[in-house]
Amino acid sequence: MAYKDYYDVLGVARSASEGEIKSAYRKLAKQFHPDKNPGDSKAADRFKEIGEAYAVLADAEKRKLYDQYGHAGQVPPGAYDAGAGFGGMGGANFGGDASQFSDFFQGLFGQQGRAGGFRGGSAQVDLDDLMSGMGGGRRFVQNVEGELQVTLQEAYAGSEETIQVESKRLAVRIPAGTRDGARLRVSGQGPGGGDVLLTIRVLEDARFDIDGSDLTTSVDVPVDTAALGGSVRVPTMKGDVSLNIPAGTSGGRRMRLKGQGWPAKTGTGDLYVRLNLVLPAQLSDEEKKLYEQLRTLRGSQ
Repeated sequence: MAYKDYYDVLGVARSASEGEIKSAYRKLAKQFHPDKNPGDSKAADRFKEIGEAYAVLADAEKRKLYDQYGHAGQVPPGAYDAGAGFGGMGGANFGGDASQFSDFFQGLFGQQGRAGGFRGGSAQVDLDDLMSGMGGGRRFVQNVEGELQVTLQEAYAGSEETIQVESKRLAVRIPAGTRDGARLRVSGQGPGGGDVLLTIRVLEDARFDIDGSDLTTSVDVPVDTAALGGSVRVPTMKGDVSLNIPAGTSGGRRMRLKGQGWPAKTGTGDLYVRLNLVLPAQLSDEEKKLYEQLRTLRGSQ
C-alpha cells in the first residue's frame, strides 16, 4: 500500500498553518468541484482526494496521527486519544463515510473497520467495548455521542440520514437551516435505552462563504459583459439564477440577491455576489484590432 502524501495533495508544506491548509483546500475544491467539471471522472477523483487530504490535515489530532504513523501505514489502536472517536472506542472520529476514502486511508485509520463517526447510509458505531466488563449480562443505560457530517445543501434544505447504532439502523431528520455545531438527540436508541447525541458538522462548500444568515459567492464576468452590460449565471442554494450586470461594472463589485441566503428564525438572509472580471486568455487577430481601436479611441478622448 503506497504512502499518500496529503500535504502534496493540497500543495502545502508540512509546516503549513491551519489557515494555509484551509485556503489551499478551498481553492482546489472549487477548481475540481463536480459542478464545474460535469462528466469528468478525473476531476471527480481529484475532488475526492482533496477532500480526503483535508479531512486529515484540517484536524489537529488526525494530522498528528498521520504525521507520526503515516509512513508506517497504520495507527496503533493505543495511539488514539481518550476523546477520539466515541470515547476512545478504538477509532479516530473522522465523521464521514470512510469507505469512500482511499486504501491508504483505510489501512492507516480503519482499525478493524472501526473508523468512528457517523454518516448517512453507511457509518457504524461499534459499542462492544462500551458494554464489555459489565458482567452478568446486565445492561446499563448509556448515552453515546458522535458527529454526523452533512453537506451544505443537506443542511440548507434539510435531509434524512441513516445511522447505525448497536446493530440498529436509525433515521435522523436534519431540519432545514441547520447550522454547523448544532446538537440533535435521538432519545432511547442508545445502549440500554440511553440516548444518541449527535453534533452536526456541515461540510464546507467551495462555492459559498457563510456570515451569519448571509452567503457570499463569486462569479466570473467577461470584460465585454462588464463594459456593455448583460447577464451571468450565479449559483444559489436553490439552483443557478440569472444575474443582470449593469453596463460599466467594475471588477470586485458586490451585488445582492435578496432572500437567497441562509434561513433563520428572523428570516432568510441574502446572497452577495462578488464579480471577477475575466479577460480572454487568447485574442483572435480581429479581437486584437478591435482592442487597438478601442485604445486609440479612448486615448483621443
